Amino acid sequence: MKFNPADNIQDLQYFGEFGGVNPSISDSSTYTFLSAKTMFDTFEGNMEGCYLYSRHSSPSNLYLDKALAAMEGTETANVSASGMGAITPTLLQLCEAGDHIVSSRTIYGGTYAFLKNFAPRLGIKTTFVDITKLEVVEAAITPETKVLYCETVSNPLLEVADIAGLSKIAKKHNLKLVVDNTFSPLSVTPIKLGADIVIHSLTKYINGSSDTVGGVTCASQEFINSLKNVNSGASMLLGPTMDSMRSASVMKNLRTLHLRIKQHSHNAAYLAERFEKDGLKTVYPGLKSHPSHQLYKSMINPEYGFGGMMTLDVGTLAKANELMELMQARNLGYLAVSLGFYKTLFSAPGTSTSSEIPLDEQAEMGLTDGLIRFSIGLDNDIERTYKMMKNCMIELGIL
Repeated sequence: MKFNPADNIQDLQYFGEFGGVNPSISDSSTYTFLSAKTMFDTFEGNMEGCYLYSRHSSPSNLYLDKALAAMEGTETANVSASGMGAITPTLLQLCEAGDHIVSSRTIYGGTYAFLKNFAPRLGIKTTFVDITKLEVVEAAITPETKVLYCETVSNPLLEVADIAGLSKIAKKHNLKLVVDNTFSPLSVTPIKLGADIVIHSLTKYINGSSDTVGGVTCASQEFINSLKNVNSGASMLLGPTMDSMRSASVMKNLRTLHLRIKQHSHNAAYLAERFEKDGLKTVYPGLKSHPSHQLYKSMINPEYGFGGMMTLDVGTLAKANELMELMQARNLGYLAVSLGFYKTLFSAPGTSTSSEIPLDEQAEMGLTDGLIRFSIGLDNDIERTYKMMKNCMIELGIL
């Protein structure tokens, strides 16, 4: 049977403590035991279904773990208090002093800053490469390399990683392929393409209401057990624990993800096609002009489309700022970072989400001053939105 992540989410059925259709929320930091022996066994990890302390695990978090593992097709998962709370422990669990990572050069600014500035303090080095060139990726591997790291669709340039090709390289060199799938939930299932570990910032599309930060690592039972080990697990010992209330909130929003992703994709495709025809430099994986369009088309679950992210280059930072301010004034969306909200969000990544990347490196990777990153919203009448956006551009002399 063809893997469909939304079907896996749909097939999950939990009952609350008193028969409620939503699982009960475990609003406790610690849990009682009827016998000291059971407490000892639980602390050692030998008692299924028993809870000790909510930094270790909680019922609410385990419900969400199970749902996200089902969505990504992994054995299990571990939720965390933020996207970076998933990324950093995962990489620290895989690497130690003296190890090396090969990473895409176009990644989320926080991840870039961690690899470039923080990880070297722990003796972990990273080489940043053009992830779309497999020969360049392989050439960067050294005997110390332990991890290949990429984003399915990169932030903010929307470059597409050939996950199947990267997987072959990783297996050849006995490396772990870690993929951040934040921009493409449901659309792409990296594990089915050969990834070892999949990460999401739950803050974005999966939660979808910009009221929660969260993250998740989806992987094998063996790897998640190592992350949560009480003596040596990076997630356990660094403590990026998701609150049970937040976990329950994300769980409820996960149920509508398939509907939202389809609408985000539909709207983004409509706008990208129109603005490209208008002569604007438009980047969207669903456009035939995108250099990785055919690759991405071969990777996606077609019913969820090419995603809700696109970029427009309006020439200069001044023009970008003028346009974003005018669009916000016309209620077209918000001048804000992040993505996956019901309203369109727009920002100039060079001065926001990718500002951690030095200016010379931004220029080298093609991150221009006039680039605007759009997270296209759930607008009901996207033609109306297009006309309003175009009028803003005409008013400012961009079109």
